[in-house]
Amino acid sequence: MSDRGNGVTAAAGFRASGIHCGLRREHADLALVVSDRPAVAAAVFTTNRVQAAPVTESKTRLAASGGRARAIMVNAGNANACTGERGDRAARQTVEETARLLGLPPDEVLVASTGVIGQQLAVDKILAALPHSVDELSVEGGDAAARAILTTDTFAKQSLRRVVEPEGSYTVGGMAKGSGMIHPDLATTLAFVTTDAQVEPEVLQRALETAVDQSFHRVTIDGDTSTNDMVAVLANGASGIHVGGGPRREDFERTLTTVLVDLARDVARDGEGASRLITVRVTGGASDADALAVARVISSSLLVRTAVYGADANWGRIVAAAGRSGVAVEPERMTVRLNGLAVLEPGFVSAFSEEEARDRLSADDVELGLDLGQGDGEAETWTCDLTEGYIEINAHYRT
Repeated sequence: MSDRGNGVTAAAGFRASGIHCGLRREHADLALVVSDRPAVAAAVFTTNRVQAAPVTESKTRLAASGGRARAIMVNAGNANACTGERGDRAARQTVEETARLLGLPPDEVLVASTGVIGQQLAVDKILAALPHSVDELSVEGGDAAARAILTTDTFAKQSLRRVVEPEGSYTVGGMAKGSGMIHPDLATTLAFVTTDAQVEPEVLQRALETAVDQSFHRVTIDGDTSTNDMVAVLANGASGIHVGGGPRREDFERTLTTVLVDLARDVARDGEGASRLITVRVTGGASDADALAVARVISSSLLVRTAVYGADANWGRIVAAAGRSGVAVEPERMTVRLNGLAVLEPGFVSAFSEEEARDRLSADDVELGLDLGQGDGEAETWTCDLTEGYIEINAHYRT
């Protein structure tokens, strides 16, 4: 079962809120997610060497607690990155005040921020608003929390799945934000997931890493990686369903991956200035790794993405991107399809209707298919078309 609403509060024992604290002029900008019972936590963080204060603070808290957390506080409107000791102190203050208000040890609170880099965080506004944020916590608060973490996003991103077992069921639900500064091989955005399954810390961490590799590691918007990226999961066991090993663990990993893929695709669909979601599907690779390497280069190509924006069936840009992927491709074996329409076949045969190709590339969802003709390897990545809107948004991001 899938539902887009109240993602982080769909699982039993979780409440959330989203309020306006004044970091942004009008929009909600402070989110809080809380488990009403002890919870196991896992997270992955940006690999950017420049890391924001909330990233280092959350890493410290998670290590100190031994993989336990019951609350996540997120602010939008300011990244609290490259802010020195003052920024570090602000992150600690928000953690400590959130913990005090909730009656939790500080090491069971994680913190995340998103927004402009290099500006000091108006921590007094957050501290003043936190009591209201706690008062607003509810099981219906998932939608409000999902809206409160947005920056240049145009819609809230949520997903949930329920898994039925012989003795009952459990839920995995999540929310994410992200429209720009997104690229693979790290968390690539802010995303927060909750589940009422009972999962051991090491199992949860491995499941999260596997799921992120299959989802957020396959999204690119602009080739930039943020200072603030974080994906975190809380598991409180309220369902009574224990995830151990074997098939049940595989089911949990698959469910977590599905939720993160939903969120990752929404991030790609909502790329800054985007008008189309692009799915790059590579098949016929000598291995899955080869197919993924090719797919990543194609989805990162500015020329490919501008061609999609213009509904231009310029298949040469796709094969050229594959050729610089580092994979030993054989171009004469390639087949290229644009939303199912073959525009290149093996032996460099290209005979197709330009009008039909243009119509297919004008759809809201576009699949660029490339078959390498070398084996059974396959992979999928997601991006969006590149429009004038991306330049407009980022040329004036601070002003």
